[in-house]
Amino acid sequence: MFNQKSSSVTLYFSRILLTFFFWMAGIFGLFNFDIIVQEMVAVGLPLPTLFAVGTILCQLGGSALVISDRAGYGWVGSIMLIVFTLLTIPVGHPFWTFSEPARTQEFHIALEHISVVGGLMMSMLLSGRKR
Repeated sequence: MFNQKSSSVTLYFSRILLTFFFWMAGIFGLFNFDIIVQEMVAVGLPLPTLFAVGTILCQLGGSALVISDRAGYGWVGSIMLIVFTLLTIPVGHPFWTFSEPARTQEFHIALEHISVVGGLMMSMLLSGRKR
């Protein structure tokens, strides 16, 4: 159904789409750093400026590794984004601590995060593949 060239293009485009949220959030953070620091304060993280820098670096660096898959190291970016995404559930979206209707909204966000992790796992497995 797909030839080698169309498969490579499709795989590349899918990595861009998979990481879209992360690199857009990272770019937003670069231009709105104070807002990201305030998000870290709001969830009670110590050293909020350091966590804001780490968040932006993880989002942009992980995305770049996944998208480029340079020398087959896209799996490293996938793992970075998987760990980051899983940590955002208990830190930023602890649905079990909310009352309704916020509990259901936060639960749905957590489920979306789990789905993204599934996509990143597939990206990790496909890292280095040209086809």
